[in-house]
Amino acid sequence: MGLSWQQGPLSTGAIGHFLTPEPLPERLLFAERLRRRMRVRFNGSWIADSEDVVLLHEPGRYPVAYFPREDVEKTALVDGGRVTRHQDLGDTAWYAVSAGGRTTERAAWAFTALPPHARALDGRLAFAWRAMDAFYEEDERILGHAADAYHRIDIRTTSRTLEVRADGAVIARSARPVVLYESGFAPRWYVPRADIDETRLKPVEGQTFCPYKGLCDYYDIGDAHRAAWTYRDAYREVDRIGGLVSFEADKVEVRLDGELLRPEPGQGVVPHGADRGLDAEEAKARRDPTR
Repeated sequence: MGLSWQQGPLSTGAIGHFLTPEPLPERLLFAERLRRRMRVRFNGSWIADSEDVVLLHEPGRYPVAYFPREDVEKTALVDGGRVTRHQDLGDTAWYAVSAGGRTTERAAWAFTALPPHARALDGRLAFAWRAMDAFYEEDERILGHAADAYHRIDIRTTSRTLEVRADGAVIARSARPVVLYESGFAPRWYVPRADIDETRLKPVEGQTFCPYKGLCDYYDIGDAHRAAWTYRDAYREVDRIGGLVSFEADKVEVRLDGELLRPEPGQGVVPHGADRGLDAEEAKARRDPTR
């Protein structure tokens, strides 16, 4: 997502390219100030609170927030004596995080032998997302990963006709779909339920979580597993797609103004990064300041 994930410009699967006379390095890391107040909560205590967070974008990973040491509660860090080596940024020291009688091993890290070009991360450390109780921007809980300023969603109405077929039957036909454009993904077309034969949609167990849209439910269509999906309670930022249904063009026949849609770069979703997964349980505690 954004700069370094999915098909973003710094990701390993980028669909665009930089217009430079010489090839760029295979891995490009990008760091910049977040310019937002960010806080970390652990075992009921605020262990970090900073307006000087640096966000690191690393290929194939979600953005990671690095806090100045002076903005981290000193008693919360316990040197674990473990050092690993990052392929670009050198030696990495690991810390346990402790507060209120609870300790979690390998819950924070810092780079201790940074190359000169990476001094923006000097004197800073990061917290393992799942090891913490919660991360906040001001008083709102942030889920999934640190907010990526380069991840954008635009939703547009259209009068084009979208038709969905499976096993020769029309599943949906609409002259009022909406299209969702999201950084790093192919366009997604959503259809109002009034334009769908819902008897063809079979709800399936299991949800996924998007930190930008919310919890996603799925449907089978005939033998096509998870061929459609919906955000029943989409986040307010994208509430225009709330309850609408979208269809996988590689599992059922989807036509836009008669033209068959085919999977393209960005159509498939990589479910999680190298550092952590995203699951539905995390979303159920969104913006609860007591957790």
